Parts: sequence; structure tokens; C-alpha cells
Amino acid sequence: MDYDEFTRTLKAELREKGRTESGPLAGHPLMILTTKGARSGAEREAIVTYSRQDGDYVIAASKSGAPTNPAWYHNLVAHPEVKVEANRETFRARARVTNGEERDRLWEQHATALPWFREYPTKTDRVIPVIVLERVA
Repeated sequence: MDYDEFTRTLKAELREKGRTESGPLAGHPLMILTTKGARSGAEREAIVTYSRQDGDYVIAASKSGAPTNPAWYHNLVAHPEVKVEANRETFRARARVTNGEERDRLWEQHATALPWFREYPTKTDRVIPVIVLERVA
């Protein structure tokens, strides 16, 4: 299966069941994050792992420890209004990049919930951004 087919299948499973039950991401808390392209303005979908903070979703722009941030991060910085599809629910949210103590606290919480994230900072010199997705009416 090629990457595009894998992604299409994963998105379909997330939309239908709210989770994935097969493959390497089975059981992981995943969402479909729709952003507006920073330059193009076109809608872009990304599959992102999340944790929770109160009623909000928390995501990290880790890109598995790559030296650069993922494209979706640049998109949400330019256009913070996003669409979230998680747990068979779809809603609009405002993305807020955290800083300082809040960022550190949320990173620790995220990495505790998703332990494989702990290795990502060791692979890069950048500080991995942590973003809160706050539901909007």
C-alpha cells in the first residue's frame, strides 16, 4: 500500500469509527486537522496525534523530531481557525501556540500521554511547538 492510499484509508476509518483499529497507528488518539494553506489558502488535511487538556485538544508540531516544523503548523500560524475531526465529532477550533511555562507543562502532559514523543526533542535542535485547539462557536 502506498502512502496516499494508507492516508485515505486511515482518514476513512477515523471518520467512520472515530479511531483506527489496524496498522501501525492502531489505538493512537488521532484527529484529522484541516488547515488553510499559509500561501495558497487551499484546505489541507493532516492526521495528527493529540492529548487532552480540560475540554481542549493539545497537539505538538513534532514531525517525529525532524529539523523543520510540519506544513500544517505554518498553516495554522497564518490562519489559526481550523477544523477538527476527532472521536466522530467535527467542530471549528482556534489554534493557539503556547509559550514558556504553559508550553513546557503541556509538552510534559503530552509526552506522558504519548511516550514516544519523548525521543523527538533529542533528534532536533528546534523547540517543538505545542498548540492548543480551543473550540469556537
